[in-house]
Order: sequence, then structure tokens, then C-alpha cells
Amino acid sequence: MSSQVRFHVCRDCGQQFVFTPRRGKSSVGRGFSRPTRCPDCLARHRDGQAMPDAAVSPFGDFHLDSRLDHAVSEAGFDTPTAVQSAAIPLALSGRDLIGTAQTGTGKTAAFVLPILHRLLNTQGGASGTRALVVTPTRELAEQITAAVKSLSRYTKIRVASVYGGVNMKPQERALRDGVEIIVACPGRLLDHIERKNTNLGALDTLVLDEADRMLDMGFLPQIRRILRFLPSERQTMLFSATFAPELEKLASGALRDPVRVEADVCAPPRTIAHALCPCPQKLKTPVLLELLKRSDAGGVLVFTRTRHRAERLAKHVADAGFATASLHSDKSQGQRQRALEDFRSGRCRVMVATDIAARGLDINTISHVINYDMPDGPDSYIHRIGRTGRAQREGDALTLVTPEDHATVWAIERALGERIETRKLDGFSTGASGAASQQEKPLAPIRRWGPGIPRSSAGSAAPFSG
Repeated sequence: MSSQVRFHVCRDCGQQFVFTPRRGKSSVGRGFSRPTRCPDCLARHRDGQAMPDAAVSPFGDFHLDSRLDHAVSEAGFDTPTAVQSAAIPLALSGRDLIGTAQTGTGKTAAFVLPILHRLLNTQGGASGTRALVVTPTRELAEQITAAVKSLSRYTKIRVASVYGGVNMKPQERALRDGVEIIVACPGRLLDHIERKNTNLGALDTLVLDEADRMLDMGFLPQIRRILRFLPSERQTMLFSATFAPELEKLASGALRDPVRVEADVCAPPRTIAHALCPCPQKLKTPVLLELLKRSDAGGVLVFTRTRHRAERLAKHVADAGFATASLHSDKSQGQRQRALEDFRSGRCRVMVATDIAARGLDINTISHVINYDMPDGPDSYIHRIGRTGRAQREGDALTLVTPEDHATVWAIERALGERIETRKLDGFSTGASGAASQQEKPLAPIRRWGPGIPRSSAGSAAPFSG
């Protein structure tokens, strides 16, 4: 289906290296299906040597249109991320591309910049919509649209976001007035196509973003329908964290001899500090409130398993005196946007959310992610904590764990390739008695959590010891 040569980006040095997969074998150790380190860094890692600083080229090496270089500089992008270094040259060359990268690595710019450059430098191209980005959620559509507007600020390129849950009329007017780029969710896009509000016959670039999540949400039939309205001669880029058989089949039909780019798929950014906090289920809320009291950092994103628990927990946190917003699928689009704006601006310090916020939520002020409920597995864990530590910033991820979570913790550690440190909240007893009792202990700091979560003295013990 795709080229046998796969370009990977080393999680330590940021350099590309070539890996040819062999069925049933692993080049990086037991339990891994793909490499995350180049051979040199893998050898250093095994020998306990220090890792080199990541070596990445400046954006100028991509030879982008000068208007884009100016916008990139104003956006504060000094150097490209690993996935940008790997994907942008291939996208600029016109190759079809399959990209797998951890969340928060600058993936959006990796496909937006080549699209903009192509639009600005195609002589005598057809008029009308030239690029389509299909994405699973309204929040992602808005964020990609914002990125396009930011990077195209010195051009006349127009973009429209198309998604459900809002009035169709403004979208219809934008599409009929003409836009070069459409960022859309599948269902609403098909509505506009069927009403002849847009014509995609001149399209030359298609991006399927977060394709695995679109598959999980049942959008695969809609995507197949959308493909029937597109010209066969086009460049297609597909980005996905995982590849189920159905997605592989879709890619084999939609892409032509694609090159795979895999950038640190199995691990979150190195800028994130991980910790587990053993805690009985009934003490999770008081422990969370105590963590919030002791933290003096930026925004805190708290993940729960269900929307009902998210709403209840948000009320508890707000009643404790913290400016709090909630985000889940029961909220209307207007409510979601207000919550995101309040959180992004700092008017709300805490956001309690379901996994609807686990992908694409690009808010640089998030310094802490707390898993109130254990995520379903390693992929969900990586996407959740990827909301912090973005764009080379530091972040902290803390997971409240019960003994029933042991299997999931083991799976996450296996995927990360390392143990997650267990830490205890000083001043709380979370032992078998189940009562939270204050203790007279000095409080030790942990990075930006403020005082109160020292490392467990039994660093090599099981995650639930003590």
C-alpha cells in the first residue's frame, strides 16, 4: 500500500532515520512495534549516556514563500518540530503522505504551510476551493482554521470552517462567496455538497486529520462518500496516531504510493513530567482539590471518563472557590466555545473535560493535566497528557490511580518504555482506612506542582505500593 521505506524521527535527537519493518520482529526492544530512537540514540539510551540536544533546521531551509516566512516568524516559531522537519519537505514535493506523530508536535503547521505555499506559487491554477481538511470535531476544525488564518495573514487566501451544531447560513454564504481552503467535519460538509453550496472539482490537496478518531466516531462511510466528489488527481495527506485494518484499507484506496513519516509515535513529548498518585476512588475529589490549592501554576486540565462525572466534578471544584469550566458532548457549540475562551484567556483556571478535549486542544497555558479517571489505554493517555508540554514547553501530568487500574498502568508504562514514578501527596493519608487525615510533615516540592507531592521513597516498587 505504501512505500516500504519509512521515515521516522528520533525522539531524542530529532533526526530522521530509515526503518524497514519486519513482521513479528522489533528493533527497539520487547513490546514495541516501531522504533522511537535512531540507532545511535538507542545505543546511548541502553548504555545510560546523555542524549544529544535535538538538531532541527530553521524554517528558512524549507524555502517557503516569503509571506509565509514572515507569518511564521510573527507566530513565534523559531525552529520546526520533528514532525514538521520530516513532513514539510515531502508535502512540498507533492508526495502523498501518511503521518503518525504524537499530539502537540506541530502537526497542523506541517500540512498547513505546504498547502499555503502551493496556493501562492501555482501559476494559472483553477479558481475555487483548492484544499480540503477533514477533521472529526468542531473544536479541531476551529483550531485548524485559526492556524490557517494566522499563517496566511499576509496573503489573500480565504478559509471557511464547516461543522454541525450551528446555523448553516453563515457557512453557506462563505462557501458561495468562494474560499481557497475548507476545514470541515464530514457530516456537515456532505450537507453543503448535496445542497451544491460548494464545488470540489478543482481540489488539488486533501488532508484527513485525526483519521483514527474519525474511524472511532463512525465517520468512515461519510469519508468514502466525500472521496467520490473529489478529483482523482490530487495530493492526499493522512494523519493518524494508529492504523486499524479499516483505516489501512481506506489509505490504500485514497493515497498513491504514500511515504510514511513517524515521529515519536509511542511516547509523549520529553517536556512532560509523569507521575502516579495512588488514591482510593472515594478520596479522589478531596485529593484533587488539595492539588489545586497547592498548585500556583497555569491552567489545569482535568479528565474524567463520563460527561456526567465531568459536570458533577466541575461543580465541586467551582464550589471550592476555583474558577472552573466544563467541556463535554452534552454542551452546545456556543457553550463549548465560551468554555474554551474562558480557559484560554485565564478567566477559568480549571477545565474539567471528557476525552473530547484529548485531541486538538491547543492552549499553551495548560501547565498541568490531571487524569481524575484512568484513561482507556496508552493511546488515550498520550493524547490526554499531550495537552500540556506543547511547543517545547514544560508540563506536568498526574494520574490518580486505584488498585483496579494496575493493568492499564502496566500497559501505559510498556508503551512508554519506562516506569512512571509514584508520588504521594504529603498531608493526606490515603491508606486502607479510607480517611483523609492531615499529617505534620514538611512539604517537599515537585517541579511546578508546588509543595506537597514528593517522590515515593520506593521508587522501584510497584505503582500502588504504600
